[in-house]
Amino acid sequence: MIAEFGLAALWFAAALAALQLIAGSLALTSRGAGFAGIVRPVAVVQGLLALTSFAALITLFMRTDLSVKLVAMNSHSAKPLIYKFAGTWGNHEGSMLLWVAVMGLAGGFVALVERRLREETLLATLAGQAFVSLGFYVFLLLASNPFERLPQPVAEGQGLNPLLQDLGLAFHPPTLYLGYVGLSIAFSFAIGALVTREVGPAFARAMRPWVLGAWIFLTLGITAGSFWAYYELGWGGWWFWDPVENASLMPWLAATALLHSCSVLASRNALRAWTVMLGVVAFSMSMVGTFLVRSGILTSVHAFAVDPRRGSFILALLAIYIGGALTLFALRASTVTEGERFSPTSREAGLVFNNVMLSAILGIVLIGTLYPLVTEAFGEKVSVGPPYFNPMAALFVIPMLLVMTAGPLLRWRRDSLRRIAPALAIPALIVGAALLALTVYAPLKLLPLLGMALAAGLAVASFLPLRGRNLRRTPLPVFGMVVAHFGIAVALFGVACDSMFSVERLLAARVGETTQVGPWTIRLAAVEPVAGPNWTALEAQLRAQYKDNAPILAAPQSRTFWAPPQTTSESALVTRWNGQLYTVLGEAADDGRWQLRLWWKPFVPMIWYGGVLIALGGVLALIGRVWADLKRIIARDKIAYRRARQGR
Repeated sequence: MIAEFGLAALWFAAALAALQLIAGSLALTSRGAGFAGIVRPVAVVQGLLALTSFAALITLFMRTDLSVKLVAMNSHSAKPLIYKFAGTWGNHEGSMLLWVAVMGLAGGFVALVERRLREETLLATLAGQAFVSLGFYVFLLLASNPFERLPQPVAEGQGLNPLLQDLGLAFHPPTLYLGYVGLSIAFSFAIGALVTREVGPAFARAMRPWVLGAWIFLTLGITAGSFWAYYELGWGGWWFWDPVENASLMPWLAATALLHSCSVLASRNALRAWTVMLGVVAFSMSMVGTFLVRSGILTSVHAFAVDPRRGSFILALLAIYIGGALTLFALRASTVTEGERFSPTSREAGLVFNNVMLSAILGIVLIGTLYPLVTEAFGEKVSVGPPYFNPMAALFVIPMLLVMTAGPLLRWRRDSLRRIAPALAIPALIVGAALLALTVYAPLKLLPLLGMALAAGLAVASFLPLRGRNLRRTPLPVFGMVVAHFGIAVALFGVACDSMFSVERLLAARVGETTQVGPWTIRLAAVEPVAGPNWTALEAQLRAQYKDNAPILAAPQSRTFWAPPQTTSESALVTRWNGQLYTVLGEAADDGRWQLRLWWKPFVPMIWYGGVLIALGGVLALIGRVWADLKRIIARDKIAYRRARQGR
């Protein structure tokens, strides 16, 4: 009965989404004002019903109910409990149900707490959110029912893809979905503002926390996914420009541009058209990512669906949502005024420049991702990889980083470069000294060389906005900006070091033999069988010695899962302050030797430390913004209360 209960809750949630859309739309008319009172409660109940449906699916997976088709295809009775739980969204139907559950809860939260917008704009926003949600409800109920029963329960389930049976993948998809849903809320705010012609600071202040929250989760999701691919796939790389990786990067790029544009509109009443357009583009990119992952046109460890009919459904949704939004923007563009003007040498101008650079990078990634798919449709297979993405993106990343060092030091509205030149002298000297030192002492690789030098300069420049401030009275969002920019410098340093200094060694070794990789001496001590809850493995005992230090044990495994049958490579990492030793066990040769893949990767953990710092900066900014909004609302309510008492 749990499956039927979950399906019923999903149907009721869909019905309420339709009611929310109709009531919200009618409430904007002169004759339908009476419907305004039901929109908020309906949004809240819809979110609770969607959450109830997802909770029912979790229960089915935790119980391994093999009468439900989705559980039978993606779970197994011997699977560890955490992966039964994660298996709920480790498939197409479950991940889409998680999507609509989070979307429904987010819409309900907006209905509960949002009080800054005019009532008409909020009603239009909730109607827009219901419109987006309704499409996904229809998709689930008609094309991807997660509660479908089997005619007869099966004896055992097929299990979850072994590559996905990892703690990193237990949390990576939900964080990305939270980011995507946050962008759907931003999209709905943009639609609501266009419908009611209320594109101004109040709209931006209401949308900003959702954009910031979405950006934080996207940052964490991409960072976690990158680290998972690094240690789980056994290829020794942290980013492969895989189309599905790009599908998560593109919304992040758009959200980064939207976040800065939204802040300018909220604080300085400028960039109105930019903000609305980026709100549409950011959600468009999340829909493009959804289409790529679930259309069946990609073969990837990330991809969930292989049914082209589902892809056609999502493509139709994308066309309806984005086509409709762009049409509305075109019709309302003349009513979106320019806002306050600013000088070419101002903080607003710096943010506009970086938004243009981010948009250009987004275009490069989008073209490189879709071009092979288009050519394949015409019978030509083309591969687009790092030789295209790295130099093309660098053309815009480098100017963006240079402006990032100066932009936060500029004043709003109008400033001069002469005023900030003394402060920028130190970062400039550091960049120059780093370039000189690296040119002399390091192998000449242009992009990594520039990356390391710019990382050093940006790391120093990121703290310059704190210069001369009383730190106790500095707003928390300023600290958030500093930490996030410093995180970018840290991540860039890790990327450049990995590209410039990594040492790789591929060999076949007998037990007892020793080899060298970078500053490490590695001895293959033994290869022994081990067993886990739903796998067996061969485990190499590697004695790794860094220079003259004491040996450390590294134990990479070659695992064999039986549900479903698959062999995976489990890398073993040895981390030091200055880098990471990466070891992988391969297959046995006929002469008794074992294949080993060894890398020494100087400072590569900085990539993920930087990602965490970037997200932490977003968290600090979000806390500061929410706290400031709360104080503003409390102050406003106090004034209203005093006036009410005086009126008595």
